[in-house]
Amino acid sequence: MKPTRIILDCDTGHDDAIALMTAAGNPAIDLIGVTCVAGNATLEHTLPNTLHVCQHLGIHVPVYAGCDRPMVRDRITASDIHGSSGLDGPVFEELTWKMEPEHAVHYIIRTLMESDGDITLCPTGPLTNIAMALRMEPKIAKKISRIVLMGGAVGLGNTTPAAEFNILADPEAAHVVFTSGVPITMMGLDLTNQALATPEIISRMAAIGNKAGALFHDIMSFTLKSQALNGLSAGPVHDVTTVAWLIDPSIFQTRDLYVEIDLSHGPCYGRTVCDYNGRLHHPANATVGLGLDLDRFWDLVEHSLRNLA
Repeated sequence: MKPTRIILDCDTGHDDAIALMTAAGNPAIDLIGVTCVAGNATLEHTLPNTLHVCQHLGIHVPVYAGCDRPMVRDRITASDIHGSSGLDGPVFEELTWKMEPEHAVHYIIRTLMESDGDITLCPTGPLTNIAMALRMEPKIAKKISRIVLMGGAVGLGNTTPAAEFNILADPEAAHVVFTSGVPITMMGLDLTNQALATPEIISRMAAIGNKAGALFHDIMSFTLKSQALNGLSAGPVHDVTTVAWLIDPSIFQTRDLYVEIDLSHGPCYGRTVCDYNGRLHHPANATVGLGLDLDRFWDLVEHSLRNLA
């Protein structure tokens, strides 16, 4: 089967890094480019974080810097989870790899317009780059095979009672994406909080014996510490579910729903309002993840990491 061509759009923190590793290491994915955005940390951190992971593991893929702030709201970060750098924990060698000179939004537009409509966008951070590309060149909507994103929730948020971080970080961008008409798969907290890396999983990946397994260990060992502050003994790898769904959707349970972004600037600002019971009578605009086979999920991740340095 022909590999799925993807552009990974990320705000590289801990789970973004593992999503990048999984995409680069799996033969079912053709990772043609990585674009960076502000989110877990500022762009001044998420960009070098991405380059560090690529350089450390010899992942030869072009990396582009994108938007350093949301479309409308003030910028927020997730330093309480990811640390001041956005990727605290691992220690990397001196960075020598460079980003591409083209802006990420221009790269997304150019690459899609030159394509045969066979490229999937895989955003694992705020949707600023994707929304800006759709606004600058609306014609790309018909060129995007699918958008598979990590963000939102059917139920409760993780940053406010109502909103998940990636959507809250740029709700207006999320509105642009969810109203674009592009096929969307949404991996929200209801699903991603099930993708837990326990100490046993961390040891299992380290036992692979390569640099990718060791990096997984260092990344998730830090995440365990930050999650422990919330009373948890395992760390979710939210963003990895997007790549895993593209590799093997049969691992996941999903439901087609109508999803709307709350832009009210009240207590539900940034909520993904998922019409689970069809009360609004709108056609579904997203395939929403609800569950996964955890054993098969970790088998997939391990297989991908084994293919890296």
